[in-house]
Amino acid sequence: MTKKIIAFGGSSSRNSINKQLATYAAHQFKNVEIEILDLNDYEMPIFSVDKEKENGIHTLATDFYTKIGSADLLIISLAEHNGAYSSAFKNILDWSSRINAKTFQEKEMLLLATSPGARGGSSVLDIATKRFPFQGGIIKGSFSLPSFNANFDSEKGITNEELKNQFLEIINSIEL
Repeated sequence: MTKKIIAFGGSSSRNSINKQLATYAAHQFKNVEIEILDLNDYEMPIFSVDKEKENGIHTLATDFYTKIGSADLLIISLAEHNGAYSSAFKNILDWSSRINAKTFQEKEMLLLATSPGARGGSSVLDIATKRFPFQGGIIKGSFSLPSFNANFDSEKGITNEELKNQFLEIINSIEL
């Protein structure tokens, strides 16, 4: 049976560098089904208990939660906005957590982050690696790619050999 990877960037940017990194990571696995999600397909009103009480759980939250449940491996590359998750990702997470606090449904995860800066989204990656296990994520590896524009090419992937080797070591440690 073919294993399924769900990958996405934790950003609503149409040109998300994190979506590019998540897509690249997913394609490093062989003989798998890959589905790339776009957070823009899950745009909902800002979560509030009042909105939930008035209208119930948003159907897009249910759709997102169902997609997560269909995966054998989640690859999430988190955008860092002011040191934390983007509001687009956080809102989807907030809505989906109302279905099940274990939003990630005990799925294995590869967590990534990148940014144009030298820290490569390391603050948000640190937050996620500590938080996601409480939400049902089984973290199998994490990787931060610093200085995205200097270290990534849309056709070649990670161009810095040392970083690429570190990345591939993590990929190869994940058994599907």
